[in-house]
Amino acid sequence: MAVRARLSPPQEIRTEWPWHSVRSASLKASLLFQSERRLEAGAYLGEGYATRLAIESKSSGWASLSTVARTWQPSRLKGIQIGREHGTPFLTATQVYDVRPTPRKWLSIERTHDHAKRFVRSGQILLTCSGNVGRATLAHETTKNILVSHDLLRIDARDEDWWGWIYAYLRAPTARKMMKAAQYGHIIKHLETHHLDSLPVVCVDGQKRAWFRAQASEILNLRDRAYELTVEAERMFERAFGVFDATDLGEAGFNSRASVVFSGRRRLDAWHHNPAVRALEAHLARQAKGWNGIEELGFEVWLPTRFRRVAARDGVDFLDSSDLFEINPDVTKRIADRDFGDPHNGRVVRGWVLLARSGQIYGLNGSAMVSGPIHENKVISDHIIRIAPRDPLCRLGYLLVAMTHPTLGRPRVKALPYGSSIPEIEVEDVQGFSIPRLDEQVEGDIADLVEEAARLRDRADELETRLAESADAELERFTDRG
Repeated sequence: MAVRARLSPPQEIRTEWPWHSVRSASLKASLLFQSERRLEAGAYLGEGYATRLAIESKSSGWASLSTVARTWQPSRLKGIQIGREHGTPFLTATQVYDVRPTPRKWLSIERTHDHAKRFVRSGQILLTCSGNVGRATLAHETTKNILVSHDLLRIDARDEDWWGWIYAYLRAPTARKMMKAAQYGHIIKHLETHHLDSLPVVCVDGQKRAWFRAQASEILNLRDRAYELTVEAERMFERAFGVFDATDLGEAGFNSRASVVFSGRRRLDAWHHNPAVRALEAHLARQAKGWNGIEELGFEVWLPTRFRRVAARDGVDFLDSSDLFEINPDVTKRIADRDFGDPHNGRVVRGWVLLARSGQIYGLNGSAMVSGPIHENKVISDHIIRIAPRDPLCRLGYLLVAMTHPTLGRPRVKALPYGSSIPEIEVEDVQGFSIPRLDEQVEGDIADLVEEAARLRDRADELETRLAESADAELERFTDRG
């Protein structure tokens, strides 16, 4: 009998599921139908749920978070967006975790319901309740007088003596797993105030609470001081060159010389030649002692080749562009260690300037920062340009402020990207980017402030990580206790 020709080879018949094993567990019905009556399996299969049961099985030594702190959330925001000259700046939930939050929206304060509750005070504990839930931080000077999204839970200690311990406990990896076990939602995860209210908190004695409070206060002071030093460095830079306010952004059209367009890199995109940047460079030239390109100043500028990010549990820690500009970012990604196409194999050494080269110009694109201990021995995204001192003629701190000053530096860097969908910055444009020079003493004073601010931020991150580890150790000792 003739057999009909197949268009593809016969498929192998599998008798076993080859990809993964099903996670399952047996539970008492009483666990399913108490409290919130949670019926989704994920709430009970997580490691955090088992830890919660272990804590709640103890007859003493713990309390619900609601007994030691008040967790609350402003009502859903329905603000009216207006121009920055008339509005109040607004931050989304994720922006609060930025080292230097940059508002992108300004709201009418008169038309914002219950606006007084949307401002946060220094030292207030904030916690994400949507998306990547359970991430805690302390509000500090960068969020002063800024409206903050309702997507952050506010947690106020009922007794200030408990403030530091509550913060450390919420930062502890094990406590965060408990919060994730309480989240709900299929696509976007959520955490409600009542989930936090019922979270079991291990009680520690007064001496330990005093230590945790002192450590949390030190973290807050370090970050506030780092912000103050950064602002002071920017003011010193502005005093040297004078205040600049762009009046013509080229939105109504502008003319540019053909010699400028077709020389050098021959940039034909209009944004690169916008009159505001030309006016800014003319403004800087009045006080500058000279101009030097970054490569000319003795800095090496390069970019690794594009590499595949293959997830691997036993791989190397990986940091993306957004992670670099956050305070103490979560390091949750690990990728296979392979050839990343540069002499440092994708790793970063502390004391480099890292420049985001991809994304929207109103976002991270063109942002720069100084690498610190948290970045060492980790692979950094190939969307980050590396600027490393080789035999520098100016200090790293001065280079950074000349590129990131809100009105005298960043607008020039933001003119470098090209592309309409996802603008990008080329290494060649950064190599030739001109830095206005000042007297060596002035440059040194500015650099001192910037570099000290970076050191203080790194110190705060280290303390915060150790604080969370100490809280985790206290929690583990409690659960192991018979």
